[in-house]
Amino acid sequence: MAGPESVEQYFEIGCMRCDKGATPQCKVNTWASELVQLREWLLESGLEEKIKWSVPAYTINNKNVAMLNALKESVSISFFKGALVDDPQNLLIQVGENTQSSRNLKFKSLEGLKSNEAAIKAIIASAIEVEKKGLKVERVRQEVEIPSELAEQFLDDSAFETAFFSLTPGRQRAYLLHFTSAKQSKTVTNRINKWKPMILDGKGINDHYKNC
Repeated sequence: MAGPESVEQYFEIGCMRCDKGATPQCKVNTWASELVQLREWLLESGLEEKIKWSVPAYTINNKNVAMLNALKESVSISFFKGALVDDPQNLLIQVGENTQSSRNLKFKSLEGLKSNEAAIKAIIASAIEVEKKGLKVERVRQEVEIPSELAEQFLDDSAFETAFFSLTPGRQRAYLLHFTSAKQSKTVTNRINKWKPMILDGKGINDHYKNC
């Protein structure tokens, strides 16, 4: 079954990225109350809501600000430019040591969310201001050689960047070797676009061939 076409459908069937989608075991069911609460606060802030990457995403002036995720052990808001967001209580988490732009909020209970309501709303407001001002994260050159075609996609898609650097080092290396072995820039871009869904699903290039 394809991924959800609306946020309402997301709450019914989940993201459909795994075989637990549309079943009682879906992680969206596990964190339903927490997701509803976070969604309410995000909408109250004036952000627009749509489905991107099979999950609820929140934008302003068509610019990505945040997205919701139901994880195995927590519920999460990912902020695309979280590195620039005011976070006096240090609630934001860097996912992967090489992730430069995005930051996550993670909670394991509705009570935990409500006890941090003011801080969460302040972070959301700060993230909106970051995007309104058009601020950009100043990126530091990574030890891992990233092809320019991939770096350009990271600039436009922080969720993709987060997903890539959340992969194990071995999976990152396998993708990079595959991308950079192409001689023409167009081929590099085509390879990145081909494997992007796998990366967003947290899977390595070899996971595909194991299932063939």
